[in-house]
Amino acid sequence: MSDMGIIPTAVKIVVAGGFGVGKTTMVNSVSEIPPLRTEEVLTEAGVGVDDMAGIEGKETTTVALDFGRITISPRVVLYLFGTPGQNRFWFMWDELAVGALGAVVLVDTRRLDSSFPSIDFFENRNIPFVVAVNRFEGGFPHTDAQVRQALDLDPNVPIVSCDVRDRESSKEVLIELVQYTMDQLAGV
Repeated sequence: MSDMGIIPTAVKIVVAGGFGVGKTTMVNSVSEIPPLRTEEVLTEAGVGVDDMAGIEGKETTTVALDFGRITISPRVVLYLFGTPGQNRFWFMWDELAVGALGAVVLVDTRRLDSSFPSIDFFENRNIPFVVAVNRFEGGFPHTDAQVRQALDLDPNVPIVSCDVRDRESSKEVLIELVQYTMDQLAGV
């Protein structure tokens, strides 16, 4: 049977993580449409409020959301919602997570502590998530077991290494999330 005329299932995915971990970059690299971005230039107002440790060269920040779309198959289209990373914008996460089938928690091994709020957020709402370790230059080469222990992750939560600048690498993270979410829904 041909896939012509099939209306694909829309799946909402949230891409979350700490400030400067690569959420906007991931949505940009993988989206098949020009992504919607709400980035603004960092200003003096953030000095002393935003923790810039490890990301001193960062010049812009997401203030609302990033939005992109990727067709996984003729039957499945993912709608990606990237969250803002700074704690002063976390109030938006509840709205962005409504209806999400799953989430990607991006992690920077130079600043693992910035991952705890994202992990807690999805655990507390029973939203399946995968942890994607964005391999930054200058990052620490931790094993998956070390990352799992440091983040106190459930043994079933997948950990995927990635480079969010690379479309194929970002796609692999999303495929892992979709498979994990399907397994969770099936009770596997």
